[in-house]
Amino acid sequence: MDFLRFEQTHTPPATHGALDFAELERLGLSAESVLDFSVNSNPFGPSPAVRAAVAATPLDRYPDRESLSLRRALAERLKILPQQIVIGNGTAELIWLTAFASLKAGDEVLILGPTFGEYQRAVDLMAATSQHWNALPAAGFAFDVPEITRILDSVQFRAVFLCNPNNPTGQVLPNAAIYAWAEAHPQTLFIVDEAYLAFVPGMESVLSTGRANLLVLRSMTKDYALAGLRLGYAAGDERLIQALTSVRPAWNVNALAQAAGMATLTDEAHQQATLAQLQQEKHFLLNGLRDLGFTPVTSQAQFFLVPVPAGNATVFRQSLLPQGILVRDCASFGLPNHIRISPRTRDENLRLLEALKHVRPV
Repeated sequence: MDFLRFEQTHTPPATHGALDFAELERLGLSAESVLDFSVNSNPFGPSPAVRAAVAATPLDRYPDRESLSLRRALAERLKILPQQIVIGNGTAELIWLTAFASLKAGDEVLILGPTFGEYQRAVDLMAATSQHWNALPAAGFAFDVPEITRILDSVQFRAVFLCNPNNPTGQVLPNAAIYAWAEAHPQTLFIVDEAYLAFVPGMESVLSTGRANLLVLRSMTKDYALAGLRLGYAAGDERLIQALTSVRPAWNVNALAQAAGMATLTDEAHQQATLAQLQQEKHFLLNGLRDLGFTPVTSQAQFFLVPVPAGNATVFRQSLLPQGILVRDCASFGLPNHIRISPRTRDENLRLLEALKHVRPV
């Protein structure tokens, strides 16, 4: 007798960037020897305040299961109530909690792509049905607001997943469009993943609208460089947040992550300085790639797509890895002839450009 759900056995895992330690072992490489350009994180590391806070955190005591101090600090910053925030073990957990709390078998869900694979996986595991609108390379992967509006008007969607700025394209959807959609479709839950918001200078969150059918997901692992700890939060209407809170595991955020999150909020200067430096490195790397004959796709985020020989993104990635360089193969996004690169420090960017001198551009 099979005790497993059909959705569990027939839903493949999402593909992600970052280091694959089993792959490194097969290639005889150590994690320390590889420069990871495949992850969209702040490469300059966390604030010194984070290391001090983590070191001072007791390991023999259970964490606050409600993450109350961190929620209060974030609420003060966002000018909302603590009960409008739930803390998660990274944004990925919050995506799953949202799907678990809001979707049922047969629900129609719209996903704006190409985008993060965990949206589709969460929808599939809940036995919901997905429809996709995908941006086109010929249009620079820009969002087509009129076309998306037409799709929204044609189907009664239970939910919409959208990433803004979008991963992997780095394109930004105007907040006014999201507001208009949410107002026109009050029975649809719009899940707006703003994991990369801080990387776009001057970009504002849709959270300020206060609409009951808008749920904002934010990461603290990307801009604050806390990927090893896993930390994020969802913010929105109290009823939505209570729903996510009711289905999350107990103690889902460990004490070290909570302490690190609190510490980052005391040192905004570090974040602002490092993100400004990252913008400089983005322009440096883009110019270097163009000098080598590559044609990076315009992006408003810090990461960007780069076309490589047609259909060979996987081969391209594999050719760089033995040189200690990891880029993101975008075949899993439906873009088999694109890689995604996120800038690192100046010395590391120079190493990437040197390695690419020996790889043929398009």
